[in-house]
Amino acid sequence: MSHGPNTTEALYGLMAEFDNPTDLVEAANRARLEGYTAMDAYSPYPIEELNDALGLRRGSLPLIVLLGGVLGGLGGYALEFWTQVIQWPMNIGGRPFHSWPHFIPVTFECTILGASLAAFVGMLALNRLPMPYHPVFNVEAFSRASRDRFFLCIEAVDPKFDRHATQSFLKGLRPVGASDVAP
Repeated sequence: MSHGPNTTEALYGLMAEFDNPTDLVEAANRARLEGYTAMDAYSPYPIEELNDALGLRRGSLPLIVLLGGVLGGLGGYALEFWTQVIQWPMNIGGRPFHSWPHFIPVTFECTILGASLAAFVGMLALNRLPMPYHPVFNVEAFSRASRDRFFLCIEAVDPKFDRHATQSFLKGLRPVGASDVAP
């Protein structure tokens, strides 16, 4: 076990509490400019500027949805082709067995189904849900995160994290409160 300046035994991170979104965005910007990378912010409603302030990159969910839609569409077309051309070919009204305009509705519906299922499963997986427990729930003041408070948590796994230096940095941001986050 290490007992140096970066000792983080029994500590998930440090959290600062703010009473308005502007202070939270400013604090996140300053933390990122200070060199912190493992941090997260919590707000009762979405704040558009917060993604840039935290340095978050664009997620991979759009690509997952696209792939789900393409696979769903290909699957729907393949199902129609297999049933109408290979397994049960029927000559109805003199149409060819491989009548692609006839396959479009099923292909479209399977594309929508594949994309929506990929979006649902991808969102759950990328957000690591369901998550019935998170260490920030241990902070008593965090109960106001869904009502009227804004929180910035710098995690102990951050390479720049030093308990005393990070605590001083957070207090320099003029928060309403600062707390240790136990795991």
